[in-house]
Amino acid sequence: MPHPMPPLAIRAYTATSALGRGLSAHADALAASRGGLAPNDFSVAPLACWIGRVAGVEDEPLPARFAEWECRNNRLAWLALQQDGFADAVHAARERYGSARVAVLLGTSTASIGSTEEGYRRLEDGRMPADLHRAVIHTPHSLAGFVAAAFDLDGPCLTVATACSSSAKVFANAERMIRLGLIDAAVVGGTDTLCDSVLFGFNALELVSPEPCRPFDARRSGISIGEAAGFALLERAVGDDDAPLLIGYGEASDAHHMSTPHPEGLGAELALRDALARAGIEPSDVDYINLHGTASQKNDEVEAALVARAFPASTRASSTKGFTGHTLGAAGILETAITLLAMRDGSVPGNLGADAPDPLCGPQMAWTREERDIRIALSNSFGFGGNNACLAFARAGYLA
Repeated sequence: MPHPMPPLAIRAYTATSALGRGLSAHADALAASRGGLAPNDFSVAPLACWIGRVAGVEDEPLPARFAEWECRNNRLAWLALQQDGFADAVHAARERYGSARVAVLLGTSTASIGSTEEGYRRLEDGRMPADLHRAVIHTPHSLAGFVAAAFDLDGPCLTVATACSSSAKVFANAERMIRLGLIDAAVVGGTDTLCDSVLFGFNALELVSPEPCRPFDARRSGISIGEAAGFALLERAVGDDDAPLLIGYGEASDAHHMSTPHPEGLGAELALRDALARAGIEPSDVDYINLHGTASQKNDEVEAALVARAFPASTRASSTKGFTGHTLGAAGILETAITLLAMRDGSVPGNLGADAPDPLCGPQMAWTREERDIRIALSNSFGFGGNNACLAFARAGYLA
């Protein structure tokens, strides 16, 4: 088992999703139990489902100086970077440490593939149309390259693409790089936007619900796909730190099946146990768990059983994908932001959409919003191929 890790301070964080732009919009929606899903109006051909779409992305192009990076994914990332004082915090870190000592570590599953799809729909004599003939957007590294350019950062720049665990695993990369002395701070997070490859790809797997998703409901019928962008700035914590903290993480890859979780949740449990060990805590110390909870049959079944057997009844747990949809490679950072808000506000989000609880769920499930003192929380992100991540957070003042 891993040894406890020195905590990292989360100096700034932000998120944009179907719930709105910035932390206040998300806190308000969670407090009112107001979801952001709506009937699908995105795909090029009719697909009867519900999606979590960010309003107005089409209307806000990147600044002219970033024209080379123009695409929906980078537009959404730019919107998020301008919120909650995040850009100012990154600029301050660059001044404090130097541009080569701040890393950009971002997760995505689709990157800017929407622009590549558009290019193939509009081929000119078999070639990419002139307005999309920009190599930097037809690569999985487009997002991280854009963010590094936007902040003029020269430190390590890494893209993690492990499906739905992508923007959770970047926290682990940051901890290792900071602990090894390679960097002093890291911009972590991720962005995924709606595109036909995702909508029709998941539909081909018979995983897309024709109605708003209902995580952990006995009658759930699949996922609702959403889009989101989120970022966090990590630095070493000090003894009297007043920032929320990353206190642990766990990763595992059980490789049980390309798209189905291990039936006993072995990889998920290994990630969980490693996160608890790095944080130096026991299951009874955990006040809240933001569950992966996609509303797919197998994922919810396995995760519900894991929580029921691993945690006491006093631990609260819920999925927030009923609010935002499943934002794929951005799910880890979006649900990190939601978890940090839950700790800040002393409020457990309800499990929106479920009105007939799956019998496998234990007493830990918070079906409706609850006022709770949350000192320690976990966030689960489980991806295809059994690529699992679990993050452990502590409220500001935990070290005092």
